Amino acid sequence: MKNVWLIGAGPMAQEYIKVLKGLKSNFTVIGRGKDTAQKCEEATGCEVIRDGIEQFLVDTPKVCTHAIVSVGVEKLYETTKVLLEYGVKNILVEKPAGLYEEEFQDMVYLSKEKKANVFVAYNRRFYASVIHAQKIIEEDGGVTSFNFEFTEWEHIIAPLKKGKGVKEKWFLANSTHVVDLAFYLGGKPKEICSFTSGNLAWHPTSSVFSGAGKSDKNALFSYSANWESAGRWSVEILTKKHKLILRPMEKLQIQKRGSIAQEFVEDIDYLVDNSYKPGLYVQTKVFLTNKHHTLCNIEEQKQMINIYNKIANY
Repeated sequence: MKNVWLIGAGPMAQEYIKVLKGLKSNFTVIGRGKDTAQKCEEATGCEVIRDGIEQFLVDTPKVCTHAIVSVGVEKLYETTKVLLEYGVKNILVEKPAGLYEEEFQDMVYLSKEKKANVFVAYNRRFYASVIHAQKIIEEDGGVTSFNFEFTEWEHIIAPLKKGKGVKEKWFLANSTHVVDLAFYLGGKPKEICSFTSGNLAWHPTSSVFSGAGKSDKNALFSYSANWESAGRWSVEILTKKHKLILRPMEKLQIQKRGSIAQEFVEDIDYLVDNSYKPGLYVQTKVFLTNKHHTLCNIEEQKQMINIYNKIANY
């Protein structure tokens, strides 16, 4: 029987609790801060063990079958490392799993040494809209080109209180939700040319982004974002028959070749995405049933870090 440890008790962990209950999973929630734990218990009705994962591992002689890491971004790497060293074999860690290249190198090394599976939780891969888009892409014979935008709203991000180094790496910590999805659908970059300009007090390396390249599926791609102007997240995938528009990414619009009309696709079942945080139920189910090929594994994430650093001028 699967035994799941959920590390963290904040808002994202509370979303996982809803999903784990929906999946009828046997799980334990391990938190650290007393206030956060109490708020989680009040919101979910689920008991939270206090004092953090390190103390929990001292007190328990057992090991779980699966662990989900949903702590602050600045704590993702060290929490995952603790679990790997303890002997946990299946770990799903919230994106981006770490902030620095050496952290990803260490996680890849440790996961191989411990013969463990570590996956990065990019839940947008599992939106109903995305799964339906994949079917159309396959029917149309594949992607020929794609573009994406990852504009962040500076006026919203600037006042947020985050852990050390998180806002300075905000592209990695947050915007890669969009970029991961674009490259998941269109193929990983085999050629890329990136440009940046500007800076913000909380993101000193860049604020305006532009670039283009070719993916390993031989699809041409381009991207842009301007964190000092207006914009939003979006991904557009083009095939020989259609333009597939994920804007907002939770819904799918389609434009047929030879038409200027862009229409929302109506025959998509959004029931699960409307009942839980979109993508989270299917992602968690895939993780717990060991059908891992659609998840982002830690080695894939390590390989992408150089691309992400280039895009963001880190």
